Parts: sequence; C-alpha cells; structure tokens
Amino acid sequence: MEGLLVAAAALLGATGFGLWRRRVDGRLRQVAHSHGLALRSGASTPERDTVPTADASVITPSELGQDLGRVATFVSFSTAFCQPCRANRQVLGHLATTADGVAHVEIDAESRLDLVRALGVTRTPTTFVLDASGAVRQRATGVLRLDDARTAIRQVTDA
Repeated sequence: MEGLLVAAAALLGATGFGLWRRRVDGRLRQVAHSHGLALRSGASTPERDTVPTADASVITPSELGQDLGRVATFVSFSTAFCQPCRANRQVLGHLATTADGVAHVEIDAESRLDLVRALGVTRTPTTFVLDASGAVRQRATGVLRLDDARTAIRQVTDA
C-alpha cells in the first residue's frame, strides 16, 4: 500500500511539473532594466554593474558576427543535437523573411560560451529579443510561438 502511495505522489508531481513546463516553455518574458551587465566588443568576460544577469544587456553586431535588424533582432542559442532548436529555427527564420527590419541570428551555444555565460543561458533553445540598438528586451526558453514573436516586434517598436 505504501508503494502505491509513493507511485501516485510521483505521478502527480511529474504531471504537475509537465503542465507547468508546457505553460511556460516558449513564452517571452520582459527583461527588467534596473541593473545588469553590458557586453563590450572583444571582451572575454562581461563587465558587471551589480548582478550577473541578462538585465539591461546590450549585444553589439561585432559580438553577433552580423548586423542587427533595423527594427528587432531575435538571437537564438542552440546546440547541434537539440530537436526543439530546429523548430525554433524554422519559426524565427520565417519571421525574419516575412517581417520587414527583423533579423534572426542563431548562435551555437557550445562555440560561444562567453555569451552563454554572460546572458545566463541554461538550456537550448533560448531566444533573446533585441531592439534596434541591441538592448535585450525579452527572452524565452523553449520553442518560440510565431504569434508571441510578432507581438514582441510590436512591443519593441512601441517602446
């Protein structure tokens, strides 16, 4: 009887975690701009003002290896064997080709550990939404939804 209770509790816990994960995966969240870190071109480590978070981060074109979008840039971190990264690449690639002034930059997380650490990327795919100046405005983990990405563009242009 005791084993049955343990199994039921484990099943209930796993189901709760799965439902929570499904709800938050791929959802963009605003990045606060109260404190943070600023990346500098050519620097091997970020300069930190107070707390090592992605808050108030600025990513330059030289750090990305390509120009920023005129309106917004979606920077996604992926790895070679990440299945959700492929779906994320399709969503953001479609968005970059259909939305005027929007760019998509995909970064291999294994080859850019400096950015991974500086931005606090803990899993792939992780996507950052940058405004035209390179300031990080939003971030999401998991596969980004196309409607959420379009909303992010509107929010960046309204800011």
